[in-house]
Amino acid sequence: MTNRTALISGLRDLAAFLEANPDLPIARNLTVHHFPRRADDTQLCAEVDQIAAQLGTVIDAEELPHGHYGTSIHFGPVEYKAVAILSAARAQYAAEDSYRGCVDPE
Repeated sequence: MTNRTALISGLRDLAAFLEANPDLPIARNLTVHHFPRRADDTQLCAEVDQIAAQLGTVIDAEELPHGHYGTSIHFGPVEYKAVAILSAARAQYAAEDSYRGCVDPE
């Protein structure tokens, strides 16, 4: 079974389970993320551009200042989102994370 087949099967199983258990609390929405494999920014953006073309969507300009190049489509409260985290954003996160546990706020 491929990862794709397993994911689709799992989503169907989850939907059936939730439908069969109406008293079980659930979230208001759900997002399925796709992150392109690490590559240079041009390749990452090209993959997201291809996905946007398949979805018939545009790149989310509000995420660009945060170093996220993404697009998404909604099916009611369910969202499929493809996001490339650009190299500058990854580097900034790594730099900030490098201090984790080293600073005592007291």
